[in-house]
Amino acid sequence: MQRIGIIGVGEIGRAIVMGLCDGDDPSPPVFLSPRGARTAAELSERYEGVRVCADNQEVVDRSEVVIIAVRRPDRHEALAGLRVDGDKVVVNVMAGVGNDDLRRTLATDAPLVRAIPLPAVRERRSVTVTYPSHPVVDALFEHLGGSQPVADEAAFTVFSALTGTLTTHYRYLATLTSWAIGHGIASGEADRYVRSLFQGIGRGLGDETRSLHQLAADHETPNGNNERIRTTWFTAANSEALGKALDDLLADLT
Repeated sequence: MQRIGIIGVGEIGRAIVMGLCDGDDPSPPVFLSPRGARTAAELSERYEGVRVCADNQEVVDRSEVVIIAVRRPDRHEALAGLRVDGDKVVVNVMAGVGNDDLRRTLATDAPLVRAIPLPAVRERRSVTVTYPSHPVVDALFEHLGGSQPVADEAAFTVFSALTGTLTTHYRYLATLTSWAIGHGIASGEADRYVRSLFQGIGRGLGDETRSLHQLAADHETPNGNNERIRTTWFTAANSEALGKALDDLLADLT
């Protein structure tokens, strides 16, 4: 595997390093930017092949694959003046920043690939959407749980919008826990049960022979408790509001 450089060592950068370096198989050399100094220092102490560079240019110079994981508002400051030779491969994991935008910022003819790695890449359990397909980048994310190249940037942006629903799911679970606590259940017991309930459901997602609609139907008894909550809370209006929120996010990301 090629030498990997990461500019911007936040949650996603950290997860990528852990996914690359944990496990019994050999890990590639990894070079980290000084941005996110505490996390970068922690990772370099934990893993033998991880090094913190003096600046972002050193990250680029030492790497064959450069992953740019800074926040969108910080990109111009972080990338200003960087020289990226054409023999590098640049992986753009910045939400809402297209490759045309990034190419103008970097003024490079190096291959640019957008990607949507999720925190679960740390356990090599997350499928990562990429565009355009590139053998080096696809192999990298296949190693981290799976790669899913898409045909065009419009499709990529749809997948990017879908990632905006993650914390809504967590908040939904937290709301269930709060409801149980309000009815006299101890906080720890409510939390443990809700986690167990949805971890069990989550394992069912591994059965790709059934569609998500079919999985929902298979867990529902006519006139039963699940059907009652779905039809009284997750109404057509509720579903439409979710679709509208995703449409608005998609427009902002386009």
